[in-house]
Amino acid sequence: MDAVNNTKKLTDAERIDRLRLIRSDNVGPRTFRVLLQQFGSAGAALQRLHELARRGGASSQMRVCSKDEAHAELDACHEFGVQLIAPEEAFYPPHLATLDDAPPLLGVRGSLETLLRPMIAIVGSRNASAAGLKFASQLARELGEAAFVIVSGLARGIDQSAHRASVASGTVAALAGGHDRIYPPEHDKLVAEIVGGGGAAISEMPLGHEPRARDFPRRNRLISGCALGVVVIEAAHRSGSLITARMAGEQGREVFAVPGFPLEPALGRHQRSDQAGRNPRHGSIRRHLRSRTDHGAAASISPG
Repeated sequence: MDAVNNTKKLTDAERIDRLRLIRSDNVGPRTFRVLLQQFGSAGAALQRLHELARRGGASSQMRVCSKDEAHAELDACHEFGVQLIAPEEAFYPPHLATLDDAPPLLGVRGSLETLLRPMIAIVGSRNASAAGLKFASQLARELGEAAFVIVSGLARGIDQSAHRASVASGTVAALAGGHDRIYPPEHDKLVAEIVGGGGAAISEMPLGHEPRARDFPRRNRLISGCALGVVVIEAAHRSGSLITARMAGEQGREVFAVPGFPLEPALGRHQRSDQAGRNPRHGSIRRHLRSRTDHGAAASISPG
């Protein structure tokens, strides 16, 4: 799907209404989108939430985020240097905006301009081999030199190696928790380097939100959603990296699989690499994706 480029600017009232809606009980990104389409605005949807909950058979009163709560969150974001951006607005990652479950408000800390550059995701094992870490670092550095931004999930292992190698050229860290709840905690300094070095950190969670196990797959869709393609390095069976690869395929993104080094099971033995993606080399990934962006096409690959 082609990237979305928008220049709409929400009013302060619209931003508050959207924040209230997405922070209310039982409203996720997909429901938010349906409500917005059905009622035309977040404000109108808020007025109907209790009625809709009753129709849906809710046995208790639905909690709706109050104006005071929304204003308090916006004030806290301002204090922390976080901007909340809607998919229709400028600087929202254009490929992420094409998803049905794109975050209605994306919290961004750092360079907004970086989010508009073409991105490649690099993800993989938290317990990667030395060779895998070296490959991730070299690939991130070469892709950065080719003007790609590296997006990853800030995890130990492959993710942090890719981030560190691309701080100078531009990298985006997708967070599972709030901007003030970095996981793992020891990567707090890395986030500061990313944000201070011209990159960005992104999250759909409110400040103070501690990441839970179920938040990481949601985070993974941001990684693949922002990117033209995803490189998966030394992914273990049933790992979060393979969840990212699956999501990337569902989103129509390119998926490149790097087997283990040297004796780890290849990604293809669990999630066939000829189905999920390609077995990459530094130059081949760079040339392939550059040809996509040069022709203005969204990256996609047919399974099989």
